[in-house]
Amino acid sequence: MSFALSIIIPTLNEEQVLGQTLARLEDPKNSKVIEVIVADGGSSDTTLALAEKFGCRTIISAKGRGRQMNAGAATAEGEVLLFLHADTLLPDNFSRRILDTVRLPSFAAGAFSLAIDSPARSLATIAWFANLRSRLLQLPYGDQALFVSKKMFDAIGGFPEMAIMEDFVFIRNLKKAGKIIILSERATTSARRWENIGIVRTTLINQAIVCGHSLGVPATTLAGWYRRMRGVGRQPQGREESRKEKP
Repeated sequence: MSFALSIIIPTLNEEQVLGQTLARLEDPKNSKVIEVIVADGGSSDTTLALAEKFGCRTIISAKGRGRQMNAGAATAEGEVLLFLHADTLLPDNFSRRILDTVRLPSFAAGAFSLAIDSPARSLATIAWFANLRSRLLQLPYGDQALFVSKKMFDAIGGFPEMAIMEDFVFIRNLKKAGKIIILSERATTSARRWENIGIVRTTLINQAIVCGHSLGVPATTLAGWYRRMRGVGRQPQGREESRKEKP
């Protein structure tokens, strides 16, 4: 069976948010035109079981968002591909807006405007600036639900399989092929990454990574910076001291 639209969701231990995202996609009108593919990078929680409960096709891939999205695209049967983060909710009329947009002249790729799921004014401001950047520079990021025709995706070689910034490079490659269209409808992404380590710190980290990439810092180095700045893998002080005492 062929589909008009394939939705590809890369996951890694996303049981806390995936159900809400998949529930938003459930619509009897879409069942014959949309397929949902969950491309998992090795979850140890109930992510895959949850995806199967919702009737998604599931595949296992090497970890890495770019690799997972490419793996999902390789199995997709849709004429149009939509890449959706596991913590991002699409607007109600997403399928019709996407399928109408891909027919526009000079279309290369598209994305939705951004909303952040939080009442905080500071996050509304961040979303406003993200939308301004998207429109002025034709540079949306992955949390805006990027979509592209399968033919165009294959023509540019898919996502770069790099440690970080894969969506940035992907869109930059697509800009060479045509116009990036930003829809007025909003994709609503979770505020969790801002809430986990703070709004100011998260914003500064994101900008530092973008600047580092623009200066030519290798993606593997940037990914290491990103993990350290976010405190990923940092040992509690007592445990670290005890480890140092060992010969």
